[in-house]
Amino acid sequence: MALVAGVLLLSMAAVLLLRWVNPPTSAVMATHWIASRVTSGNAPSVFHRWVDWELIPLPVALAAIAAEDQRFPTHRGFDLVEIRRALATFQDGGRLRGASTITQQTAKNLFLWSGRDYLRKGLEVWFTILLETFWSKQRILEVYLNIAQFSPDTYGVGAASGRYLGRHVSDLGFQDAALLAAVLPNPILYRLDAPSARVKRRAAWIGRQMRQLGGLEYLKRL
Repeated sequence: MALVAGVLLLSMAAVLLLRWVNPPTSAVMATHWIASRVTSGNAPSVFHRWVDWELIPLPVALAAIAAEDQRFPTHRGFDLVEIRRALATFQDGGRLRGASTITQQTAKNLFLWSGRDYLRKGLEVWFTILLETFWSKQRILEVYLNIAQFSPDTYGVGAASGRYLGRHVSDLGFQDAALLAAVLPNPILYRLDAPSARVKRRAAWIGRQMRQLGGLEYLKRL
């Protein structure tokens, strides 16, 4: 019990600290670096550049919400509507799709390892609750945009915009934002350096969703 209590207190302290301190890396980035080092023996490349919230254009934030979690401003970490829909689809014989929110993805990417085991899922729930309790929605989205994976070795909108769009993230507009968000479901398969027809269609869909949500006014709900 003492060990469990210690782990819970340590996790709470870490989440509280990162409310104000920008994380220099994430569990996913660290795992990528270690795995590449072990496999190749060479120093692997991990492209990451932190960008403060004030320098992230609002269209970039809106595109991420439109693409990944349209109820982000109103839920408390778990989108029960999407969870029920995913379960209903599975019960009808369909594939069990994910229903992770931006908060869940932030918790997983920042603190945990990849996988579907019960321990990791349980910790994801715990960290999601902590993030929603101690951080603002704006802070959750800021960290998410800075640690999300945009290609096999590129993390965060700062590095992705510079490497693949050729300019600083602060100069991006609506179309650029939609293109960045289009690769988020699978940054290994979907490419920013050579966007496929599927990526372009998804970017167009995200653009329509951004407008249907009400445009930048939607972000006032954060």
